Amino acid sequence: MKNVYPVIFTDEKECVLVEVPDFEIFTEGKDLSDAIEMARDAIEVKIVSMEDAKLDIPVPSDFKEIDIRKSEFFKDGKTIISLVDIDSTEYRRKVDTKTVRRNVALPSWLNYEAEHAGINVSRVLQEALMNTLNVSRSR
Repeated sequence: MKNVYPVIFTDEKECVLVEVPDFEIFTEGKDLSDAIEMARDAIEVKIVSMEDAKLDIPVPSDFKEIDIRKSEFFKDGKTIISLVDIDSTEYRRKVDTKTVRRNVALPSWLNYEAEHAGINVSRVLQEALMNTLNVSRSR
């Protein structure tokens, strides 16, 4: 899932504080660039967790309707609002590398041929699925 969420950044002396209103996320970064990455990562982790739990993902708020004066860190420094893009599908592809065991039924003769040819059936199946689904390990 790709989307764009409003994020509130407050630049204080030692770091940039981050608030993501749609998810009640609070984090920080050493500078604005790092804070954007921290916000993106936190949102993607939250979305992947919500997807796994089959929870509804919040629709992004209209950033024009967010009052930064009501933000958690407004009094701590200069506060701005910006948009951060996320891609939970790509994030999942990068971090969810665990292997899942699936039972596959093959005719005995085909299994015999594959074993004698030294073919890794699991790898062939993975490659065939990626080709059929038109996806890759890293897009």
